[in-house]
Amino acid sequence: MSNTKQEGCVASWCADDEWCTVTCTAHLIGKKWHPVIVHRLLEHGPLGFNVLKAEIDVISSTVLSSSLEDLEDNGLVNRAIVSEKPFRVEYSLTEQGASLEPIITAMDAWGERYLEDQ
Repeated sequence: MSNTKQEGCVASWCADDEWCTVTCTAHLIGKKWHPVIVHRLLEHGPLGFNVLKAEIDVISSTVLSSSLEDLEDNGLVNRAIVSEKPFRVEYSLTEQGASLEPIITAMDAWGERYLEDQ
C-alpha cells in the first residue's frame, strides 16, 4: 500500500500489511448499524431522517444520527437540506457509498443462508 493510500485509510495503523485493505473496509462498515443504513439507502434511495429511522425501527435517534455523521465523515453518505421550513434533511449514498452494493448484497445473501442453517 502506498503512503498516499495509507494516509487516506481510516485504519492506517495496519501500515503496509497485506490485510490492510480488508481492515479499512471493516472499519468503515463494520459498526453495527453502518451496513444496515447503507442497505436501506441502497434499497430505497434518498431518505429523510425519520423515514430512515422507521425503516430500521430498533435504532435510537442518537445512534442513527451518530452513525450517519460517521458515514458522512467517511464519504459514504451525503446529507442535504431539502427544506428550511419545515427543516428537512435527506440522506443519500455518495458514489463511494453506492459502490458498496455488491458487498452489502453478499452480506445479505450470506446472512440468509447462515440463518437457514441454524
